[in-house]
Amino acid sequence: MTSSVPASRIPEAVHRRRWAILGVLMLSLLIVVLDNSILNVAIKTISTPAPTGLGATQSQIEWAINAYTLVFAGLLFTAGLIGDRLGRKKVLLGGIALFGIGSALAAESGSPGQLIAYRALMALGAAFVMPATLAVLMNVFERDEQPKAIGIWAGGVGLAIAIGPITGGALLDHFWWGSVFFINVPIVIVALGLMLWLVPDSRDPNPGRLDPIGVVLSVVGLVLLVYGIIKGGQLADFTDPTVLATIAAGVVVLAAFVLFEKRSDHPSLDVSYFKNKVFSAAMAAIALVFFALMGVTFFSVFYTQSVRGYSPLKSGVLMLPLAAAQMIFAPRARLVVQRFGNKATTTVGLVVIAGTLATFATFDADTPIWLLEVIFFLMGAGMAHIMTPTSVVIMQALPREKAGSASALSNTFRQVGGALGIAVLGSVLATAYRNGIEDKLGPLPPALRDKAGDSIEATLGIAQKLGPQGKLLVGPADDAFLHAMHVTALWGTGVALIGALVTALFLPGRQKPDEQQNEETELVAAMD
Repeated sequence: MTSSVPASRIPEAVHRRRWAILGVLMLSLLIVVLDNSILNVAIKTISTPAPTGLGATQSQIEWAINAYTLVFAGLLFTAGLIGDRLGRKKVLLGGIALFGIGSALAAESGSPGQLIAYRALMALGAAFVMPATLAVLMNVFERDEQPKAIGIWAGGVGLAIAIGPITGGALLDHFWWGSVFFINVPIVIVALGLMLWLVPDSRDPNPGRLDPIGVVLSVVGLVLLVYGIIKGGQLADFTDPTVLATIAAGVVVLAAFVLFEKRSDHPSLDVSYFKNKVFSAAMAAIALVFFALMGVTFFSVFYTQSVRGYSPLKSGVLMLPLAAAQMIFAPRARLVVQRFGNKATTTVGLVVIAGTLATFATFDADTPIWLLEVIFFLMGAGMAHIMTPTSVVIMQALPREKAGSASALSNTFRQVGGALGIAVLGSVLATAYRNGIEDKLGPLPPALRDKAGDSIEATLGIAQKLGPQGKLLVGPADDAFLHAMHVTALWGTGVALIGALVTALFLPGRQKPDEQQNEETELVAAMD
C-alpha cells in the first residue's frame, strides 16, 4: 500500500530522470548562491577607481551587497506562493532567465548606481529560483528518497560557498571586474535548456493567498533602516537629522508591518510563531550569527587585499578553511546535539564565534597568515554547530504542517541578519576609518580630502594618483584601517555574545531522543 502511493503520485517518466532533474536544480541553485560568495573577493577591485574598477565608495559597496540580500529576503515568501499558484517550472524558468539578464547588465555597469540597480534585478530572479528548486525536488522524489535528495541539494549550497571566492579570484586575476557577474550568463543558458527538457511542472492545488501589502511594508522598512545606518557610517555622524529621520522612518514602517501581519488572515510572516520563546531564541541566534559573520567577511577582504597585498585569487583561497569546516562539521553537528543538547551546542558555537572575532581585534599588518587560517576554520566549525541545532529547534517548535513556513522564515532571518550586519558593522568600519585618517589628509587639496576619507581603497587610489607624494599616505591608511577593523571586530564580538546569552537562557537543554526526533533531526540537518 505505502509503495503504491508514491508510484501513482510521481509519473514513471519523471521518476526515471529524477537524479538528472536534481542536477539541473542544483545548477540553478549553484549560480544563485555562488554569486554572493564570488562578490566577496571582488569588493576591493570594484572599489578601485576606473578603469580597473568602478571607484565605488564603501557605502556603495554595502548597497551592492544589500540590494541583493534585501530584495531576495523580502520576496522569498511571495515567490514561493506565486510558484505554487502559477506552476513551479514556469516560475523557475522566469526566475533564472531574469537572474541571467541582471547578471549581464551588472557586468556592463558604468557606475556604482547601475551596479546596485542590476544587483536588485538579479535578486528578484533569485527569489523565485530558491523556493522553486526545493518545491520541484519534493515533487519528483518519493518520500523515502527525499532526505537523501535534500542532503545533496544542500551540499550544492556548501559547494558554492567553497568555490565562489576561488572562482571570483581566478576571474579577477585574468579578466575585468564584470567577469564575476558575466560568468553566470552561459551557465543560465545551459540551465534554461536543461530545465525545458527535463523538469516537469507542478503546482499546489490549494495555494495560499498573496500578501502584497506585507511584502511592500517589509521591504520599504528594511531599506529605510539599512539606508539610514549606512548613511550614518558614510557621514561618520549618526546624529545627523537625515540619518535619524531615515532610521526612525524604517522602524515605524517595520512596526506597521508587524501590526498589519498580526491582523491579516493570510500573513507572509505569521507573528504568532514568535510567542514561542524557543522559536524566537533560535531565530535570534540565526540572525545574530549571520550579522556578525557577514560583517567580518566584509572587512576581511580589505584586510587581506588592501593591507596584506594578496591578489583576489589568493584572498579567495584564504577563505577555504571557513567553508571546509562547515562542510566537515555540519553533517556531524546532530551527533553533538544528541550528546550535549541544543542549548549547550549552540551556546558554545556562538562563544567560539565571539572568540574568533575578538582575535581579529589583535591582527596587524604582520600577523602570521596561518593564524588567520586557523581563525577562519574555527569560525566555520562554530557556525556549523549553530545552524544545525537552531534549524532543528525551529522545525520542532512548530507543528509539522508549518515546516515549510518555518524553513522559509529561517532563510529570511539569515538574509536580513546578514544585511544588517553589513550595514551596521560596515558603518562602524567607515566611521572609525574616517576618524582615524582625517588628521593625516591635511596636505591634500580640499576637494580630495572628503573622498579620500571614505575608505582605505579611496585613500590608496588618491595616493597612487599623487605619485611619490602620495606614498606618505599608505602607512597612515593601513594604520587607520587596522584600528577600524579592531573596533568593528569588537562590535561583532559583542553581538555574538548577546546571541550566546539568548540561546543559554531560552533554548531547550538535552532531551532523550526517540525515533521520531532522530528522523526529524536527520531531515532538517539535510535540509540545512
